Amino acid sequence: MVADSLPAYGWSRKAHFKLVLVNQTDDNKSVVKETHQKFNGGYRSWGSLFLNLSDFHDSKQGYLVNNTCIIEAHINVQASSHRESSKQEDVNEASDESSTIGSFDSNETETSDLTLRDLLDLESLRDEEAVYVPLLEEACVWHPSLIRSQSKRTQRFKSWAFSSLGQVLHILKTSKVKDMNEEVSNNLRGLWEELVMASGFNLDWLKPYVESALSMEKHLERVLKVNELKGSIVDLETKMKKLRGELAEAEVEFEETKKVMNELSKGYIEIDLNADLSYNVF
Repeated sequence: MVADSLPAYGWSRKAHFKLVLVNQTDDNKSVVKETHQKFNGGYRSWGSLFLNLSDFHDSKQGYLVNNTCIIEAHINVQASSHRESSKQEDVNEASDESSTIGSFDSNETETSDLTLRDLLDLESLRDEEAVYVPLLEEACVWHPSLIRSQSKRTQRFKSWAFSSLGQVLHILKTSKVKDMNEEVSNNLRGLWEELVMASGFNLDWLKPYVESALSMEKHLERVLKVNELKGSIVDLETKMKKLRGELAEAEVEFEETKKVMNELSKGYIEIDLNADLSYNVF
């Protein structure tokens, strides 16, 4: 579209788009993000994280080479196959706009423009909750149903649902395998079960990551046990080496002592050390 051909306020388009951050050294490492989204004249601009900035700046990673990065954009706008149908939709949209100024009758239209900041008062969040916001915003961008599912909920319920989801995302994003001990795993498991049962979110996209993280607890226990046994083996090997050295020294001392004894035993007549000396004055 050019500026003169832009439709009036209230226009909307559904589009499927894909963005690709090309890895210039290994195509298999290229980062792909794709989604469906409805755009309109009042839609807010947004973005999404592709990868850590440090990885992007590292030329060895292959995303930024010679100060150049390559981004591919693929966009498919869903348009009506019949011109008359399209015109009728425009008429209906214009009619809806004039009759419902400041409000919307369609749930889809009402929620398509909503963002996390429309649902929650982010400024009132505690510091420990504020760290979840970037993760939640990115999740809502790629999974708009998260917003739609909470649009009619009470403020308290929305705060609980997104706070719990933020905690889960934060654990998955910041934890390492070594961190998945019993306490962390139980916390993640409890949050996840509550979200699945009561939040109203469709979390099928997140389930594999949670299950993988929870499986790390048993794996971590096994790894820690193996590492403990490895330490014991090292200690035992050190002890065995020391004992072998002491045994070798004892064997040498034994042979030397035996040799001296044999030398002294030549011409030796064994006597009873408790016998009398046979002294008699008469």
